[in-house]
Amino acid sequence: MEHKLFIDGQWVGQGPLLEVVNKYTGELFAALPQARREDVEAAIDAAARAAPVMADLPSYRRYEILSRAAELIGQRREEFARTIAIEAGKALKFARIEVDRGIGTFTIAAEEAKRMHGETVPLDAIPSGVGYFGFYVRRPVGVIVAISPFNFPLNLVAHKVAPALAAGNTIVLKPASWTPITAVLLCQVLQEAGLPPGALNLIVGPGGTLGEWLVT
Repeated sequence: MEHKLFIDGQWVGQGPLLEVVNKYTGELFAALPQARREDVEAAIDAAARAAPVMADLPSYRRYEILSRAAELIGQRREEFARTIAIEAGKALKFARIEVDRGIGTFTIAAEEAKRMHGETVPLDAIPSGVGYFGFYVRRPVGVIVAISPFNFPLNLVAHKVAPALAAGNTIVLKPASWTPITAVLLCQVLQEAGLPPGALNLIVGPGGTLGEWLVT
């Protein structure tokens, strides 16, 4: 099955195909385009444009999106588990456990989205501060690059993506080239859950090139 990159809410990509093989049989399982330099720049630009949108998204909406994503992963539990098993070479029983952990990660992140707040600080440690207090609020960092390894292609991605979205950030995600299809499924889920375009962008390719472009 041929998939695409996910940039600015659209499934795109014209680069040379990255072939993903079944780790048990060695047969072709899926393929998707490798990101070119212009795809990387488009993903970063999309995340930057979406950053103010995500920053202003009320916490209840972030909660709803992440909760819905957890629900959708649960509905597609077997599809996720079989994809993990095939592309990561993981026993199916352990792949199912990973999916359940991923659901938990999104559920916890959804709850934490409702608790992103600052604190008040009493200033009466000195006489002139009596009767006064300061306060601070937390604001999203902005665009986050998430580069994930192959061995837990759902839950390690979830550990990066879910908390970042809960805090109102946007993301450019580069999963491992060995196991990118699980990340494709996760993007499908978050799109269906109502995540704004550009809040999550998926690019795929070698760490030696894409990783260098991203961290630069």
